[in-house]
Amino acid sequence: MSAPVVLHIGKVAKISGSENHLLLLLPRLRERGYDIRFVLLHEGEPGALDFARRLEEAGVPVDTIRLPFAADPRAFRRLVAEIRRHGPAIVHTHLVHADFLGLSAARICGVPVLASTKHGFNHFRESRPFALADRTIGRLADLHIAISHGLARYLAEVEGFGVDEFTVVHYGIEPGPEPPPCDLDVPRLLCVGRLVPIKGHDVLLRAFAQARDAVPGLELQLAGSGELEGELRSRVDELGLAGAVQFLGLVSPIEPLIEAFPIVVVPSLGEGFGMVALEAMERGRAVIASAVGGLPEIVSEGETGLIVPCADQVRLAQAIVELASDLPRAAAMGQAGRRRALSAFPQERCTEQTAALYDAALGR
Repeated sequence: MSAPVVLHIGKVAKISGSENHLLLLLPRLRERGYDIRFVLLHEGEPGALDFARRLEEAGVPVDTIRLPFAADPRAFRRLVAEIRRHGPAIVHTHLVHADFLGLSAARICGVPVLASTKHGFNHFRESRPFALADRTIGRLADLHIAISHGLARYLAEVEGFGVDEFTVVHYGIEPGPEPPPCDLDVPRLLCVGRLVPIKGHDVLLRAFAQARDAVPGLELQLAGSGELEGELRSRVDELGLAGAVQFLGLVSPIEPLIEAFPIVVVPSLGEGFGMVALEAMERGRAVIASAVGGLPEIVSEGETGLIVPCADQVRLAQAIVELASDLPRAAAMGQAGRRRALSAFPQERCTEQTAALYDAALGR
């Protein structure tokens, strides 16, 4: 019997959390006996084409469809044609554009099973018209997946989904080599993420300025780029932090950089999962994270790091001081974090859970 075709659809601009998840998951689903294929919606971005190249190198066939604007009828007709050509048993969509275009196109084509994974917090989800539209299109899906319990609760609160509509499948991670010991000589913090409002950099800078009064010599480096870079650089000057804060831009691979710091801070105001926290733990580094989205499901409070209230610069400063002034404790948390990352979030578990959902839906 031929392997059932599972056609994943997603719009990609660059490789970040959800894309890295798919780069891990899809080849492993092929190894489990599914004929996994991907339809890439894109606007010609270099990151999208890099994603397609990496998927194909991993053995996953990719078809690309240019999407000049969200409701482009030509792109929709092309998508319908691709679905009919592949004849999938399952269409699985990722992120907003794929949900709206992919679920409706798949229903037109009579695909037996439709699945949708929700990956993140987005400010536009709090718009009532969008929430209504997203719930309406969501009714087309047979399987609803959320990448954390926190994200499922957020979607219930802002869009009106039922929490119990979602099956939670956490992202997974592959084990890297044993990380080097922490440098315990200099109190240094790393923050990795796009320089956009939802990542909470402004809160971090204010908390860092407060913490530096208690921990002289404290350093902070920011890895990432984005629309707020100019504003954040101005904030550094305004807070008198020139020389203490460094902007690194995009860094890839990120693992060697994480290893250079005893503490990684994830001050997000919204985070569907929090892959940076998991990557830091896998590299044996302590994490300070916001109590938002999936982060409290990853970081074990007091064991692998510290969890602080979202957008609370005072509590964030206190957590920074607590760990930066006791780097041996931070190192012990990092060791516990690696153990937790590899035991609680292995990629194999994510793959197994996804395959089990497919099997159940198809009656295999």
